Amino acid sequence: MYLHPLIASVPPADRAALIRSSELRSYRRNETVLLADTWTDRIFCVASGLLRAVDRDVTTDFIRRGDFFLGPSLSEDRYQTTSTLVAALPSSVYLMPIAAIRRLCAVYPEVTIGLLEVAMKRITMIRGQLRRISSLSAENLVGRVLHELTQLAPAGAGGYDKRITQAVIASYSGLSREVVNKTMRDLESRGLVRRDEKGIHIPPNFASTDFGSLLPAAQDTPDVEAHEAHPMFDPELFATPEGMGKTGPKAI
Repeated sequence: MYLHPLIASVPPADRAALIRSSELRSYRRNETVLLADTWTDRIFCVASGLLRAVDRDVTTDFIRRGDFFLGPSLSEDRYQTTSTLVAALPSSVYLMPIAAIRRLCAVYPEVTIGLLEVAMKRITMIRGQLRRISSLSAENLVGRVLHELTQLAPAGAGGYDKRITQAVIASYSGLSREVVNKTMRDLESRGLVRRDEKGIHIPPNFASTDFGSLLPAAQDTPDVEAHEAHPMFDPELFATPEGMGKTGPKAI
């Protein structure tokens, strides 16, 4: 059984307990997963697809497959989220009780360290994006976001899922929808952006890092269906959703 690294070292009995208390939900594109100011007792782990965290109509972060969305603290069994969580693509998400995760953290330090690393990575990504918004030109900023999308929502060689709209790109880049549209049309006219039935593609080494060096585009990656099981848990332990909003683990 292939497991998510966070719980790979946890004994089978404790893994099974976590699985029994968790649920798998599916969301349509643009469907709200969690509203801002809502109290929840769950941690959200993306099984497939892509979520985005939105704060006052601004996309502050993306949560890709295998990543987590959690509250500011694990000291309590519930928290009030400050962001709205929206499915940027059709997505399947594991909802895991904070209480169950806290019990694992109390016994297995490596789980605590893993969650800390997730939180630190998110903070670093948000800080980096804020720095880029404040320092890069519109073209460089859009180019950097397009490159990032090839990693977050890959579709074919060097491409990203065309269902990621320019409005989402504008929300994440801090630019207006009109500026993003104009910039992307200009990039397309220069052959730097190409569209086909699989997605929107950019050439290798298209975007620059914050340090001036070039970033490679994503490699050819097969599309991930929203209902595909995630390796965090044994796929046989969960019922495959028949439709959107279905939940529930199988009995163990």
